[in-house]
Order: sequence, then C-alpha cells, then structure tokens
Amino acid sequence: MDNKDEYIGACQEQFLEVPEALGLDGIDIDKYIIATYIIKRPKKMNVNYLGRFAAIEQSTGTWVRVPAETAEVRKDHVAKVLGVYELPGWEYMVPKEVTDRYYCVQIGFPAVNFRPQIPMLFTSVIGNISLTHGLKLVDLAFPKEWLKGFKGPKFGIDGLRELLKVPERPLLNNMIKPCTGHTAAVGADLLYKAAVGGCDVVKDDELISNPVFNTVEERIVKYMEAADRADSEKGEKTLYTINVTNKLPDMFELADKALELGANSLMVNYAAVGWAAMRQLCEDPSIKVPILAHMDFTGCYFGGEWNGMNSALTLGKLPRICGCDIIVTPAPYGKAEILEEKYEHIIKALRYPLRHIKPTLPMPSGGITQGMVEKCVKDAGKDILIGSGGGIHSHPDGPIAGAKAFRQAIDAVMNGIPVSKAAKEHEELGKALGVWGTGKTKLIED
Repeated sequence: MDNKDEYIGACQEQFLEVPEALGLDGIDIDKYIIATYIIKRPKKMNVNYLGRFAAIEQSTGTWVRVPAETAEVRKDHVAKVLGVYELPGWEYMVPKEVTDRYYCVQIGFPAVNFRPQIPMLFTSVIGNISLTHGLKLVDLAFPKEWLKGFKGPKFGIDGLRELLKVPERPLLNNMIKPCTGHTAAVGADLLYKAAVGGCDVVKDDELISNPVFNTVEERIVKYMEAADRADSEKGEKTLYTINVTNKLPDMFELADKALELGANSLMVNYAAVGWAAMRQLCEDPSIKVPILAHMDFTGCYFGGEWNGMNSALTLGKLPRICGCDIIVTPAPYGKAEILEEKYEHIIKALRYPLRHIKPTLPMPSGGITQGMVEKCVKDAGKDILIGSGGGIHSHPDGPIAGAKAFRQAIDAVMNGIPVSKAAKEHEELGKALGVWGTGKTKLIED
C-alpha cells in the first residue's frame, strides 16, 4: 500500500472481523481456555482493537489477512474476545486529567489449538504479546477435558501427611545452610541436627545440586544415613528433598541415581529447568516419592507490574497442575518482598478445589523465625510446611535447639497458647524470641 492510512485501515478491517463472544454466555466454555489480562493503555487508544489484535495474533493470524486464513479456519481456531472491562467504568467521557486507562480483558482460546501441555499453552496465551508493555496475564481457567491431560501431585497434602504420619499440625522444614560450599559430611551433620530437633522435612538449598565438592551420589548416602539416625531417635519420619536440578537429560539420570541410593523425596528448581521438565519428573510413574518445587527464577515471570504473569499462576496453579507436591512460597513477613494479598492468592491457588488435581502443600519461606509461627498459621492455616534456614541454624544453642524452638511454637499455636507465653516455659523458644522477636526479619550486614 502506498500510504500509512490505507495500511492502518486494512489492519483495522481484518481485526474487526475477528469473532467476538458477548461474555462467557457466548461460547461453549468447555471448549475454551479463558485467559484474563490486566492492560494499561494511553487515554485515546481503543482497547477493543487491542483485544482483537491479541486474539488473532495468538491464534490464527498475523498483522495482515492471509489467503489460507479462511472463515472455516477462524470458526474453529481463532481466539475470541469475551469481555473488556474498564476500571473505573467511564461511560460518557474520560476526564481531561486522565492519561492512562486500565482494563480487565478476557480472551477465550480454543482448547483444540494445543494439547494439554505448558510450552504451547504459554506460546498461545502469553506468547508474542508478552513483548507488549502494559499487558499482564493474571489468570487462566481450563476446561475439564483439557485439564484431564494433567495428573497433578502424586501425594498432595493428604498424601504427605499420611507418609509422615502427621494428621493435623503444620509441618516443619529446614533448608541446610550455608547454601553451598559445604561438604557432604558437614551437610549430613546439619541435617541430623535439624531432623532430630523436630523437622519433618530437610531440603537442600536451591543453590546446591551436583557440584564437584558435594555430588548427589555422595550426598544422598550420607544424608539419608543421618536422617535414619535422627528418625530412630525422635520416633518420627524425616523427608530429605535432594536437589536434582541440572541440564537435560542429566536431571532425570540424577533423580534415578538418588532414588536407587535411597532418596525418599526429590527437589527441583522448576522455573529454571523448565515447566515441561518438572512435569515429566513429577509424572514419571517410576518416581514414587514426593517432589518439592523451588521458587527461584519465578520472579522473572511476575516481577513487572505490567508484564509477564501473575504470581498466583507462576507459584500456584501452574506448578500444581504440573504435579509438584510441595512448593516454596515467598512469605511477606520474612525477607521476601511480596504483598500480603498476593501471598494469600498463591496459597489459595495451591489448595482450592481444582477438579481432579490434588492440593499442593505451600511452604512459606524466606527469613521465617519461631516468632512468626503464629502469623504463619493465622494467615495460611495448618496445611503448610513452615520453611526455616537461618532461624534454625543460627539459634544461640545450635540447630537442634532451633528446630525444637519451632516445634514448641507450633505446639503452642495448636493448643491456642500465645507463642510469647510459651516462650516463658521453653528455654529454646525463649532464646529464639530473645534474638529475633516476632516481627519481620531484619537483614544483617556482615
């Protein structure tokens, strides 16, 4: 075309042709994956046009109509704009002082366009449009038949409780510190102390997997011996989640080796290795132990206010349908920077009813101390795995006392006793509160 106006007019004409449904009543919701976005746009931009552009860009079309994109192709495969809702809902005029306008936009993607898998789901609902500034994916709703393609957690919350024989109270985790650089012998000693003090789960830090100074093969033998020794002394079971994160296919080979040598649970940095890789690990029928998923790298998905995906998708619904039994979750009262309401959304996404998918156990983490147990349980209930690293290892009397202090705090909460009152009766808990109190973690500079 010779001039810009003709080109723009042609583009608008083809996007106006995109079929639109008048809300959810206009489609068969059993045949569509419904994506919800928040969008920010300059005052004079028509967001209806943007919605249609996104729908066609992420399904059948491109910037210009092509011959093979027939009416029949569009009928079955084009995405549909289901709703455009502005906040606030201007009806007659937009005030002069307003510069940006804010919208909630819903688009339905035909489930037939891609099988139940994460890579093509991402490519469709947040693919090229992820480069659009001012657009964020905040939720996905899946049709029943499509979701059947995902198995979800093997254990889930009930399975973990049955495995550990802990029917009701919050569970306790410790991550071995320092994060990396230590030998297997040092780590095994730290694991024993945390476990014998009362930890139900002891995990590798996400920063150690299979380094030359502490390999998976060496670590699993020493650590499981330490866990067994602790279990025989405390009369409880301990899960040790060994980190098998690695390049592919080495990760799967490490998992097989760890299981062969006695591993009773696994861990993977799922966003770093890839969602499909984590799902393959979780759905492998030969893996009959729980899998803990770590949250590192997920901030790259949801860190922007107007880009990427919502944290409840990244840390909640999506890793849950992929099969992780436990997921490390940033807690807003530790060292993590996350809004309390976002934290609540993540917890709900991991546990609310989701067709056949079992609930995943949230693990609030990031600078959690014994004095925060009360708030942890108040905010998220009993079905949590409380994660602590430094709060156990840096206890004035050592990690055994640090773990005992956590269990004392948990027991107090379960019995309706304020943690501050219980601290007067338990030396370990009293010393912990004396060091860290009950408020938000303060980072200390060396």
